[in-house]
Amino acid sequence: MKNGIHPEYKEATVTCACGNIFKTGSVKEDLKVEICSECHPFFTGRQKFTDTGGRIDKFNKKYKR
Repeated sequence: MKNGIHPEYKEATVTCACGNIFKTGSVKEDLKVEICSECHPFFTGRQKFTDTGGRIDKFNKKYKR
């Protein structure tokens, strides 16, 4: 590696819009994000799977389930 061309890697504080604060590594000291693993619907289990146009019922009816 060449000396003097790489940014300094340091511990960063990440602040989410939901109020969650955690530490990670980055070249910036403070990061602000809109969504994190504490408030994202996929990670919290609040994600909704919608049945668009009755596709599931149509499949079940077709294969008599």
